[in-house]
Amino acid sequence: MNRIVNLSDAAELPAWRRPLALLFVTAVAMPIAFFTWNALLNNFVIEVAGFDGSDIGLLHSVREIPGFLAIGVLAILLFMREQVLGLVSLCLLGVATAVTAWFPSLGGLLAVTLISSIGFHYYETVNQSLQLQWLPKDRAPQMLGWLLAAGSAATFVVYGLIVLLWEPLGLTYNIVFLISGGLTAAMALFCLFAFPQFAAPHPQVRRMVLRRRYWLYYALQFMAGARRQIFMVFAGFMMVEKFGFEVHQLTGLYLINLMINMVVAPLLGRAVGVFGERATLMLEYAGLALVFLLYGGVYWFNWGVWMAAALYVVDHILFGLALALKTYFQKIADPGDIAPTAAVAFTINHIAAVFLPVALGLLWVVSPAAVFVLAAALAVGSLMLAMMIPRHPVPGYETVFMGVAPKPAE
Repeated sequence: MNRIVNLSDAAELPAWRRPLALLFVTAVAMPIAFFTWNALLNNFVIEVAGFDGSDIGLLHSVREIPGFLAIGVLAILLFMREQVLGLVSLCLLGVATAVTAWFPSLGGLLAVTLISSIGFHYYETVNQSLQLQWLPKDRAPQMLGWLLAAGSAATFVVYGLIVLLWEPLGLTYNIVFLISGGLTAAMALFCLFAFPQFAAPHPQVRRMVLRRRYWLYYALQFMAGARRQIFMVFAGFMMVEKFGFEVHQLTGLYLINLMINMVVAPLLGRAVGVFGERATLMLEYAGLALVFLLYGGVYWFNWGVWMAAALYVVDHILFGLALALKTYFQKIADPGDIAPTAAVAFTINHIAAVFLPVALGLLWVVSPAAVFVLAAALAVGSLMLAMMIPRHPVPGYETVFMGVAPKPAE
């Protein structure tokens, strides 16, 4: 078992074995499996498994069950360190992604998706906690932006290979799933044995934490989960069902997103540091409300594929501003609350995710535009909540209703 190193002593290690290096390696590893799966899924389920809108909604509802049960992370942390749990979960995601094409039926895909989702959601829960524990508050927005850019760069390489090689080499779903999932699993195993285990200065509470003063953070997490599901489930599905996008075409659209994100993500992190969480989250939610309304217009007025593709890109960029929600919580949280609240927040984020995809999948069959109008309404609700965030949130001054910020200690 790797030795335990205090976070304060990590600077004495070689640069490639420090906590920041581990965060960057895992930031690269996770998207290789997850976003390859995401890129191929819509074409795979339509062309091979014969899915319709209700089937894809059911699949995504099942995929979100582990997110709803992310609170179970706290039970595992009673006997396993966060860092170890995160890497084991990342490995599970890779292995499940690798075998996805072996189960081309509704039942098979539901089972393998559930397994991969356990890996993804437990990794993400722990990863968010470790980021907020390991990154200093004054540098967290910028570093989170760089981590997002690193993930986008890795995904760009994978998607680029799919676009360039899918037709010339006659690639199959099985080959691509195996390679991407296997690579993620291998990188997770490397991190598990190559890096020491880092001990943060503040011990984390190992039980569920629900604090009244975090209520605004909880509310924003709930709304974010509902909006995210509509984008994740139906935006890409629309490109395939309505406009007949093939694998390399849909992946090409993802590539455009990634190229932009590699440049924009660090700037988004810097913007959060300069303008604060309140302003950047308000910009995100107002922009998303407009984008979702325009998505509805694509169906109502048949604006065409170029409008839909442009909205997809803008939508993806705006979601990058969600890192401000992480830093808002980092600023208001007790240091020992980060791990348990990450688990609680992930569960709250996925409350709507369990039932919303399957319910909206049925609505999609009747009116796709109505699905996007509902998403716009959710974005407006998030905008109203974001207006309650103080310009400079700190413990004791979590919302604008708390009066004035407490004076710093003399």
